[in-house]
Amino acid sequence: MIDFEWYRSFIFIYKHNSVSLAAKARIMTQPTMSQHLASLEAEVGEQLFARTTRKLIPTERGKQLYSLLAPHIDMLEEKTQELRISPSSTTTTIKIGTTQELFTEKILVHISKMNLNTITYFRDADELLELLSEDRVDIILTNKRSSTSDIEYLQLKEEEFVIVAPFETVVPDFTHLKDMELWLLQQRWISYGLELPIIRWYWNEIFKIGPQIIPAHVIPNLHLILKAIEECEGMSLLPTYMLKEDKTREPKWKIVFEEMVVRNELLVGFKCKNKNKFFIHEFINNINEQH
Repeated sequence: MIDFEWYRSFIFIYKHNSVSLAAKARIMTQPTMSQHLASLEAEVGEQLFARTTRKLIPTERGKQLYSLLAPHIDMLEEKTQELRISPSSTTTTIKIGTTQELFTEKILVHISKMNLNTITYFRDADELLELLSEDRVDIILTNKRSSTSDIEYLQLKEEEFVIVAPFETVVPDFTHLKDMELWLLQQRWISYGLELPIIRWYWNEIFKIGPQIIPAHVIPNLHLILKAIEECEGMSLLPTYMLKEDKTREPKWKIVFEEMVVRNELLVGFKCKNKNKFFIHEFINNINEQH
C-alpha cells in the first residue's frame, strides 16, 4: 500500500531535482527521503527520475505522475494550513489571489478594517485565473479578464502606466512619434518578464508595433524595478499608483513623455456562485477606493 508521505517526498524531489535538497526542505534525513523514492518507484514499477552526477531528471513517467499528483497535494497542504491558522475561530477566512504589487498597494492598507482572516497567494494573471477556476482562491485582484462564464468581474479602477526613467535622464524634444520610438529603443530597459509583457503592451498601444528590445535586467517585481530605476539601471513602465514622491529627499526618478499613457482595468474576480456570500462583499467594500 502506498504511503502518502512517499507522494510528498516525490513532489519535493521533483521540485528540487535533488534528494538532499528535498530532504532539507522537508526537514528529513537523506536516507529516509531516498527510501520514500525507492518505495514509490517499486510500487509504480518504473523509474521516476534519471540519475545524473549533478541532479535528478524526471522521466516521462515521473512527469506524468507529478502532473497528476501536484494539484491534489497542493490543495491538501492548503487545507491543512487553513486549519492551522484558525482551528476554532468563528471569523471567516477568505483566500485571495493577486500579485505582490497589488497586494502591497491595494490590499495591505485595508486588511485591518476587514472582519476576515486572509490567506494570500501571489501569482501572475494567468495563474490567478487557474487558481480561481479550481476554487483554490475565493477572489482575485487582477488586470486580466477570462472568457469563462462562471467568473464575474467588477472594475475597481483604471490603472495608468507611464515610462519612468532615472532622474538624470536627458530627454530630447521630439516632433515625430517615430523619432521618439527610435530614441527609446536606444535606452537601457528593465522588464517585468523575458517576454516583455508590459513593454510589449505599451509599444503596441502607442507605436502600433512590437518592441525590438533586449532588456538589460528582468525583475519580476514592480517595486524592485522602481528601486533599480533609482539606481540608474535603466527605464521601465510602471503604474502611476506606485509613483509617490518623497518630499524629504532628492528625486531619483521621473516620468518620461508624461502624456504617453496606456490604461488598463484593475478588476476583482470571483465565482458567480459566490457572488452573494458576505465575505466577498466585505472584501470588495473595503478595498473599493470609491467608498
